[in-house]
Amino acid sequence: QVQLVESGGGLVQAGGSLRLSCAASGRTFSNYAMGWFRQAPGKEREFVAAISWNPGNTYYAHSVKGRFTISRDNNKNTVYLDMNSLKPEDTAVYFCAARTASASSVYRRGDEYDYWGRGTQVTVSS
Repeated sequence: QVQLVESGGGLVQAGGSLRLSCAASGRTFSNYAMGWFRQAPGKEREFVAAISWNPGNTYYAHSVKGRFTISRDNNKNTVYLDMNSLKPEDTAVYFCAARTASASSVYRRGDEYDYWGRGTQVTVSS
């Protein structure tokens, strides 16, 4: 079992930046591929970014590529999402997710993940 806790959300103006963190506990974090998803009010959950556990392959949704960066620190059992040039359409609850995986695999479908955090709210004002 893996427990995931997101933090770092908040209110920011358009063009600003935020760093989200997802702290994992319960199992060997370095064996898990990680992902970030988001869900805006009235919309379905959507993929944002994913990272393998070794050596850190990444994959991004087209809407955030070039603005968001996913990274991880296996020593701290934490995955990060650095969000720059934020837009009002980035407003959503952001969730991190985890699954066991081979070293270089990344996953972009929600049903491919086994564990989820409760989310952190990101609000971008115009």
